[in-house]
Formats: sequence, structure tokens, C-alpha cells
Amino acid sequence: MTEQTFIEANTRQWLKLEQLPLGTQLLPLAEPVPHGSIHRLRMDAGTVIPVHSHPCNEYVYVIEGVVETGGRECKKGTFWQTPANTRQGPHKAITNSEIITVRLGPMGAFE
Repeated sequence: MTEQTFIEANTRQWLKLEQLPLGTQLLPLAEPVPHGSIHRLRMDAGTVIPVHSHPCNEYVYVIEGVVETGGRECKKGTFWQTPANTRQGPHKAITNSEIITVRLGPMGAFE
């Protein structure tokens, strides 16, 4: 990439990914490395993303709502990072929630 690119995230279509549970929607923002992603993820209250790991580091920031993970309630403004190949989750949306996730490699598999 040799120039800036801009995305109007508020006008883009949210996606439903097969590997994620009902109640989730994904909005891709960028692919910083091959198979990596920066995206927004919405979860309806009560949605649970099962235990999983990624073969890469992952960084998450809670934009809105409350997500329970790692034995903690993560509220708006919470940031967490998970090293590659670390078992994580489940991630449960206590309220309607939105997060930004940065993954520096492939998604991996969910249990």
C-alpha cells in the first residue's frame, strides 16, 4: 500500500460468519497481514463465543457494552491481549456489545 485508505464503517454491511454463533456480526476494516484482520464485532446480549485459540496474537478493545471473558467482566474501555496459541474464552456478551479485534494472522478453530 502506497497511500492512505479510508473506510466509512458506518455505511458498510455487517457480515455473519459461519464459524461464529448466532447473535454475532462482523465488520471487516483491514487485513494488516495475510489472513489477519482488524474488525468490529457485535454481539447480542447472551451470545457466547466458545473456547478457542488463534495461531497468532490477538488484541481486543471493548467499544460498547460488557463482555465476560477470562474470569472478568470487561466493560467499555477495557483492552485485552492474548498471545498466540493461548486457549481463551468463552466470551459472553452480558449486554449488547461491540468490540474491535486485531488478529495478526489466521482465525484458527473454535471448539
